[in-house]
Amino acid sequence: MSFEQVQPVDDPKRLLGGRYRLDRQIARGGMAEVWLGFDTFLNRQVAVKLLKPQLVSDTVVAERFRREAIVCAGLSHPNIVAVYDTVEDDGRQSVVMQYVQGKSLRELLDRRKRLGPLLTIHMGAAMSAALDVAHRAGLVHRDVKPGNILLTPDGKFLLADFGIAKALVASGEDLTHDNIMMGTAKYLSPEQVRGKQLDGRADLYGLGLVLYECLAGRVPFLGETDADTALARLQREPTDLAHLRPSLAPQLVRVIHKLLARNPDHRYATGEETRVALMQALSAQNDFTTSMTPPSGATPPKPLRRAMTSDESSVAPIPGQPVLETAVNATPPKNLRVTRAQGAGGWFFSLPASTKFLGLIALAMSIAVLGVATRSNSPQQLETTVAESVVVDQSPVTISRMVSFDPNGDDAQENEAQIWALRDNNAKTVWTTDCYANQFFGTKEYVGVLIELSRASTGVLQVGMKNGPWSLEIYTANGAAPSRLEQWGPRAGADYNTRRGIAQFVVPSEAQFVLLILREVGKSVQCSAKNPYQGVIQDISFNAA
Repeated sequence: MSFEQVQPVDDPKRLLGGRYRLDRQIARGGMAEVWLGFDTFLNRQVAVKLLKPQLVSDTVVAERFRREAIVCAGLSHPNIVAVYDTVEDDGRQSVVMQYVQGKSLRELLDRRKRLGPLLTIHMGAAMSAALDVAHRAGLVHRDVKPGNILLTPDGKFLLADFGIAKALVASGEDLTHDNIMMGTAKYLSPEQVRGKQLDGRADLYGLGLVLYECLAGRVPFLGETDADTALARLQREPTDLAHLRPSLAPQLVRVIHKLLARNPDHRYATGEETRVALMQALSAQNDFTTSMTPPSGATPPKPLRRAMTSDESSVAPIPGQPVLETAVNATPPKNLRVTRAQGAGGWFFSLPASTKFLGLIALAMSIAVLGVATRSNSPQQLETTVAESVVVDQSPVTISRMVSFDPNGDDAQENEAQIWALRDNNAKTVWTTDCYANQFFGTKEYVGVLIELSRASTGVLQVGMKNGPWSLEIYTANGAAPSRLEQWGPRAGADYNTRRGIAQFVVPSEAQFVLLILREVGKSVQCSAKNPYQGVIQDISFNAA
């Protein structure tokens, strides 16, 4: 589903069913148009799916459309687009749904070609949970594909479009027959191609195809025609995903290939079983990437901070809760101190010995103050000691928040869902820009990352660039972070290189906000020949002086 404006409404004063105002068309498909609307009764934005005018006279299509609303209205899950109402107005069927402000996984893959394993796993876990709810309600979706998976700005994945869903137990006249291939050719299960009776495992096969595409950058079966594409899955097994992407953990590869088994009996039996397997693969993937050596020629120095725990990362595995939430806009508690464990991966330089020595002195002073306080039996003395120790903040300065910065873009964000990769201290996870036609971001001229420190400080900002050439700049601010680049004042530093490597910037004056701007980036293998340029950053760290 596309979220770009297509055309304005002809009559903005007219209310659908006397209740819903249609503001603008935001998407269109084969059967229906989707409009951004407004519920005048409940004062909220909604999405209104309208049957196309030329299909109004087709009673079978109209009835199937109406049944979709009834089907979806009975499903309640945070990873399924909610249906609020169904309306027939002037003989035209419509479905009123939750408005999802974001983009489809199809749009994301078209721009990025493939995704990182962690984001892919979380998407798969969310969809597995959504499908499990649908299957337990007696429904098969039959069209699980990237275009029907929506991603919100805060990182939640939702399953949409049950337009060709079918009940596992027939109720009334069947408007879609088993011997007719319903769905999109690239994402059909073998039993759909053969016209066999379906159950929930057909949807799990479709999910396996989506997971495969996210990681490989292409679907496993593709022919010259839709028929060739559909039949290919009956004739051969998919190419081993491990050969296409060696950085994937073997356990993750096994999960996806099990979903793609031609025999439904050899797949996972339920969505919940699939979700559990994916979350177990997440742990295996973390262990696998941590154990891998960095790229040739890159020797990671001793890290300064530990890798973030799942509670601190912006895309965190939550057992039993498949909703993918990002927390990049959340401010951690003031007593949260993020440090890296010895031996973790990452490209960072060690601090000078003098700086380390000052840190040890500060630590010793803190311990001494604590010792005095704990030895005292006087509550008054304890209160006084603690109050005095807060006067001078000796706590480590950490990066408390990072968000993408794209004021010249459509939504002021740039791949926000993957920003967490900049602070996970993992050599195999990256944040990337979108793909561009030239190295200077076209008419945008730049994109960036806004970094907020736990408190104002001087120090060194380090940026691990994974491709080249690159041209970077930094700007600093206090109090509040300006929303436009021209409001940041003079540039605080710049760096350029023709090869991948570490960019270092000295922050000479105390600042709480640092804006990293990418002015030029190199070509990326993840992009198409039409839009080959992409910025790729592994990690960002800040070492206070």
